[in-house]
Order: sequence, then C-alpha cells, then structure tokens
Amino acid sequence: MSNNNTSSGYNLKVVLLGEGCVGKTSLLLRYIEDKFNDKHFSTLQATFLNKKININNKRINLAIWDTAGQEKFHALGPIYYRNSNGAILVYDITDEDSFVKVKNWVKELKKMLGSDIVLVIAGNKIDLEHERTVPLEEAESYAIMVGAKHCYTSAKLNQGVENLFLELTQQMIEKHDQTSQVGGSRTSRVLVVDDEIPVQSSCCSGSKSNH
Repeated sequence: MSNNNTSSGYNLKVVLLGEGCVGKTSLLLRYIEDKFNDKHFSTLQATFLNKKININNKRINLAIWDTAGQEKFHALGPIYYRNSNGAILVYDITDEDSFVKVKNWVKELKKMLGSDIVLVIAGNKIDLEHERTVPLEEAESYAIMVGAKHCYTSAKLNQGVENLFLELTQQMIEKHDQTSQVGGSRTSRVLVVDDEIPVQSSCCSGSKSNH
C-alpha cells in the first residue's frame, strides 16, 4: 500500500513525442476539447494541458505535455520528459520516416528512464489507410519487441483517441502500483490513495479500420 494515503488520487505526467506533422497536437486537442482543425498548425514550444478522469472510482489528473517535433527542439528532450510516467509516441501511417523517428525516441527514453516509463505507440491518420506506407505487421511486432502497446488513431475522425489515452492511463496506474509494492525509488512523483487496480485487457491494438 502506498504511503501517500492522504492523496485524493493519481497525478501522472504524460509526454507526446513524434516528428512534426504526425498529428500530436491534433490528438491532444481532440482528446481534451473534442476539436479538430483541418489546417495544420505547428507547436513551437512545449505546452501542457490537464485532463481529469475517473477510472474504477479512482481520480486521475493527467498533465499531458506536447512539444514541437522539429529537430531543434530535440536538445530539450531530457528536460521535457524527465519524471514522466508515460509517453505517447506518434507516427503517421503514411510517412515511413516518422515511424523511424519513433524508434529513435524509444531508444532515448529507454536509455534515460529504463523501464520506469510506460510507452504507447500511436499510428495516426488511419483515415488515410489507402495511403499507408508503414506495414501494419511491422509496427505491431516492433511495439511488442520494445514492450509498448500499439494503437491506431484518427484525430480527424475521432477514432481510437479516447482508447489511446485510456490504455496509457491504465498501464501507468498498473506500473505505479507494482513499483509501490516493491518499494520503488520513483514513486514519490505519483500520489495515490488506493492501489487495487482490476486487470483490464488492451482495447486498441487490433483495429484495421479504413475510415
């Protein structure tokens, strides 16, 4: 049981990573505000939004950090993602290079944070399935190899977005509770009241929607 039993719930930090133009900000705005902008707009600096949710009667506050995908921002990476509980690594299913960039981020996160961070890889823009260049099997097998969940999303059509963040949140809670029980050293960054988390199956790794 966590020692932080005066807390009202979990406070979790999530970072969004990926190449520019893959739809990170669009996914975030769809999730937070249920909005979508057809015109591309670049995120020029790190920003974060909060989302309060309830899962199994547990109150969770997500601080979700969004950043520019440009290489010039890459140098700020360690400052940006330190103390993160989870990361969403986004690629565009029609842009193979953006998938290669995800692999680079995974290597860096694992090097800096080891297995303390929960990873979810999101193949975005499934509304453009007919233009796909990243093989579905390759993306899913890579995710399994690095211990990440793989989800498919379309910020434009609002497909898989809610499931993406729900999957990540459930995994982060599970990871935190496991770490708490073995007396992990990083648990101070998450406040928790009740460590009992029911096991739930993955909800978003098998979609092959063309919409």
